[in-house]
Amino acid sequence: MLYTEMQFLSSSLGMNTRVLALIPQDRSFAVYGKDKNRFRVLYLLHGFSGDETCWMRLTSIERYAERYGIAVIMPRADRYYYCNFLGCKYYDYISSELNEMIPYYFNVSGQREDTYVAGLSMGGYGALKLALRSPEKYRACAALSPVTDWVGASKGMPEVIGEGYVCPPEDDLYHLAANYPASLQKPDIFIGCGTEDVLYPHSTAFRDELKRLGYPLTYRESHGIHNWDFWDEYIVYALDFFFGNRA
Repeated sequence: MLYTEMQFLSSSLGMNTRVLALIPQDRSFAVYGKDKNRFRVLYLLHGFSGDETCWMRLTSIERYAERYGIAVIMPRADRYYYCNFLGCKYYDYISSELNEMIPYYFNVSGQREDTYVAGLSMGGYGALKLALRSPEKYRACAALSPVTDWVGASKGMPEVIGEGYVCPPEDDLYHLAANYPASLQKPDIFIGCGTEDVLYPHSTAFRDELKRLGYPLTYRESHGIHNWDFWDEYIVYALDFFFGNRA
């Protein structure tokens, strides 16, 4: 795999930021998407206490990506929960700016059918929100140990998001899931959580809501807590969910 780092000025964020990328080198093994000769791509999101380096440092994502012949893009999102607030438009950055920039600079597909998003904890929330709010851009998403109740979680984080913050409907996963456009195909969703994880009750509650609403959902759980041992194991399940039987 080609491993590279991009540092650039983001117009959405109004500041410099960084993205790490894994791009297939062995074209005979790579998995091409609907765009012929362009790789399928996974946008992989970090959690609240992490950054863009965590997936590379704390899992074997490079080996896994090579196994499936895909490109992996790992952006930095600081502690902004992939939202637009406090003057930083991280949702716009990930869903629009980055989504357009990566296919321009790398040989990856820009088609919805070839584009996937996954993340852990805060990044799991981000992945679910991107798939539900920008369904024209992502074929499927995977959320590992995700924050699903951002309305509740945001109330306990004034030091991060400021006093008096009220979660808008477009950042509420329950609102997005319930008001998903009937005319659009629902994204395939994978949720995985450890049964000893502090977020386990939230994951199962959102799982039940997605089932009630008729989403194509794959849910998996096992013994585990909110840590990298669990996420290194479960990202493999997510990749197999995305790419194991994709034509």
